[in-house]
Amino acid sequence: MDIVLLVKAAIMGIVEGLTEFLPISSTGHLILAGSLLGFDDDKAKVFDIAIQTGAIFAVVLVYWEKIKSTVVALPRQPRAQRLALNIFIGFLPAVVLGLLFGKVIKAHLFIPTVVASTFIIGGFIILWAEKRPPGSVRIEHVDDMTPWDALKVGLVQCFAMIPGTSRSGSTIIGGMLLGLSRQAATDFSFFLAIPTLIGAGVYSLYKERALLSVADIPLFAVGLLFSFVSAWLCVRWLLRYISTHNFVPFAWYRIVFGIVVLVTAWTGTVVWAD
Repeated sequence: MDIVLLVKAAIMGIVEGLTEFLPISSTGHLILAGSLLGFDDDKAKVFDIAIQTGAIFAVVLVYWEKIKSTVVALPRQPRAQRLALNIFIGFLPAVVLGLLFGKVIKAHLFIPTVVASTFIIGGFIILWAEKRPPGSVRIEHVDDMTPWDALKVGLVQCFAMIPGTSRSGSTIIGGMLLGLSRQAATDFSFFLAIPTLIGAGVYSLYKERALLSVADIPLFAVGLLFSFVSAWLCVRWLLRYISTHNFVPFAWYRIVFGIVVLVTAWTGTVVWAD
């Protein structure tokens, strides 16, 4: 295996892990990083989706006690049953719309200039969401969500099919706009990520299996490992961060970074691969 290729896999894994659960778009950052590294062929696109599973393992580890207690209580506890049902309901829109429009979106929107534009738009949406009036929170804890709340967050998650939007950003900020507390929206975003990203990874690997071979195992293993470690660190940090801070810094990061990408593309300073 080419050592340079393994280094690229490690870099992409770190980018995935650090950006998957922040409201800044992991897909967008992977597209930009892949463009700069020359790691953007068809196999690389499968790799980008597959290594999300490493980030999900980090969420499972951080939330293990909650996940375990919910699974154990499923046969007898209505609260656990409601959470499981809500996750399933929130997951369904992404499945349906992903199967219907995923191929078209990947063919036409997975380009750096689209990513940069959605970075900027998403940044302004976060700024707007953070200015919502006090008292608009009606759900403090993820266990208090109704199936209707879960469906609405699941529908909002589908905006993340547009690269640069951010799955976690859509669900967290969307959840806050729908009346969830910052903590409840973040928790549900993490829980919803488990079936969504594992499903996307398994489906992508199966669909594009002809592109892969046994020789690709080290490449994917490196990406998964670095994705897991960086996501574990990031999730633990984010849960501490949201207890005392808002998402405004991420909004300005998105706006500034998006402008930089657009300017460098328009001036030819950086040749972003389409």
